[in-house]
Amino acid sequence: MTAPFRFPRFFVTSPAPCPYLPGRQERKVFTELNGPHANELNDALGRIGFRRSQGVAYRPSCAGCSACVSVRVVTHEFEASATQRKLARRHADLEVTACRPWATDEQFQLLRNYLRSRHPGGGMAGMDEEDYSDMIEQSPVNSVIVEYREPGMNGAQGRLIGACLTDRQADGLSMIYSFFAADVPDRQGLGNLIILDHIHRARAAGLPYVYLGYWVKGSARMAYKTRYRPIEMLGPRGWTRMRDEDALPPVSRVVRTSEWA
Repeated sequence: MTAPFRFPRFFVTSPAPCPYLPGRQERKVFTELNGPHANELNDALGRIGFRRSQGVAYRPSCAGCSACVSVRVVTHEFEASATQRKLARRHADLEVTACRPWATDEQFQLLRNYLRSRHPGGGMAGMDEEDYSDMIEQSPVNSVIVEYREPGMNGAQGRLIGACLTDRQADGLSMIYSFFAADVPDRQGLGNLIILDHIHRARAAGLPYVYLGYWVKGSARMAYKTRYRPIEMLGPRGWTRMRDEDALPPVSRVVRTSEWA
C-alpha cells in the first residue's frame, strides 16, 4: 500500500533569543510544505503541534524548555461569555469577507500601523511590502485572508480595520496571523472579535477546532488565549482540556530561611 505522501525531512534552526521568556534561547524544528500533498502533510503536522509560515511547518524544539504549548478551541462546545457577547454586539456592523490570499497595500498599511502600535521592537517590525506579500501569497495549502471592514457609504467599500491569514485544515481553522487597527477608540477588542468570528466560522463549517498557535504560561502577551473555553492543550499525553489551574501564572517559590542550612 502506497503512503499518501513521503515522510518529510526535518531540520533544526540555530539557537536564537527567545521572544517570550527573557534570558532563554529558542530553537525550531521545521520541514518544507510542497508538492501535491502539502495540505495533507500540513493537516497531519498541525495535529501534533506544528504551525505554518509560508512554505514551512515548524514547532519549538528548545533544549530544556517546553513552555510553548499548542492550544485549540473546541468549537462545538464553546459558549461566549457575557463580555464576549457584548463585544460581538458592539462590532456587529462590520462587514466580514473571506478572500483569496492576495496581498494588498491597504492590508500592508494596516499591518504596519499594528506593528508600530503593538510590537514596535518585534521581529516583524522591519517587514516591507515584499515580505508581506510572501507571507500572504506563498501558501502551498488551502488558505484565505479574512477581512473586517467598517460599513461603506454609498456603495463604496468600507475601511479595512482587521485581517487574519487563515488555513483551513481537515479538522479546523488555523489562525496563522491576525492584525487590526489598535488605535481606534470605538473599535477596541478587535483581536478578540477576530477569534470569536473564527470560532463561529469553524462551527458553521462543521470543523471541531480553531487552532490559536502557541501559549506560554505566565506570558501576559499570551493570556488572552485562555479566555476561549473549552480549550485544549497539547502535552505528552496528547490533547487534553485546559483546567482553570493550568491557566494560572506560575507562583514563585518562597524559600524558608531554614532550607538554606
